[in-house]
Amino acid sequence: MDLDAYVAEHGAEWRRLEHLTGRRRLDAAEVDELVALYQRSATHLSALRARAPEPALVNRLSHLVLAARARVTGRPRPSWAAVGRFLAADLPAALYRAWPWWCGVATAFSALSAFLIWFVAGNPDTAAAFVGPEAARQLVDSGFAGYYTEFAAPTFAFHLWTHNAWLAAQCLAAGVLVVPVLWLLWQNALNIGVVGGVMISYGRADVFFGMITPHGLLELTGIFVAAGVGLRTAWAWIAPPAHLGRGPAVAEAGRLAVVVAAGLVGVFAVSALIEAFVTPAPVPVPLRVAAGAAVWLAFLAYALVLGRRAVRAGRGT
Repeated sequence: MDLDAYVAEHGAEWRRLEHLTGRRRLDAAEVDELVALYQRSATHLSALRARAPEPALVNRLSHLVLAARARVTGRPRPSWAAVGRFLAADLPAALYRAWPWWCGVATAFSALSAFLIWFVAGNPDTAAAFVGPEAARQLVDSGFAGYYTEFAAPTFAFHLWTHNAWLAAQCLAAGVLVVPVLWLLWQNALNIGVVGGVMISYGRADVFFGMITPHGLLELTGIFVAAGVGLRTAWAWIAPPAHLGRGPAVAEAGRLAVVVAAGLVGVFAVSALIEAFVTPAPVPVPLRVAAGAAVWLAFLAYALVLGRRAVRAGRGT
């Protein structure tokens, strides 16, 4: 193949294709011309690669054909409408579809944590056995409250965000195995039970509940959602609906888990900001608790009220 002759013969077509590809608006005739030139240039590229693979020319024509193909088929562009649909319909629908699971997890976790708090608070020897007398005294005097002011608020918020997101990711990813999710929930319930019991046994219940409530409502709910969705995936494997079968049921549960995982990134970002900036704020406890409760109730309304509407509208199926 004589490359110079080949370029001279088809160069005008390539330049025209490049011109049309770069135009913002094309009329109907120009669109037809663009498609025809794209198809011919793709053939030219194939011939060059097979008969005279000159690197510079092949590279130039490859870029031109790829750009033209993107123009013909349409470039995927970020869509704020798609983001809006995700936040207004897809995510709340996914949360609503899994609500029996995460509400069940929340009920069991709260009952277990309350029992552990009551048991540790009523048995000082048990509290000492868990943390030791000196550690318990340090926790009550300054350790518990100091935890929220030990680091700069932005750094603390980022740490909390990544930590909670990692816990949720473990619940979602390992949900099909069941045991890892139950183990993570037990560890968190035990931690709350022991710390809460120690604080109450030393007469500092006001400090414990006053500092854990503002952020804990939303933060723990996010963990409950992750655990519930993870266990829902496991149940799809253990007892799939008869009309789906095991494979499709797990696939459907997995798709829902992916949607929820994306949404929990935002949930934990909000809870981290509350824990870093609101929980240790020098304002009356009722104001801090009210702020955290308002955000938590807004999330529940988003998941259960808006989610129910989205499901009824056919979203998340």
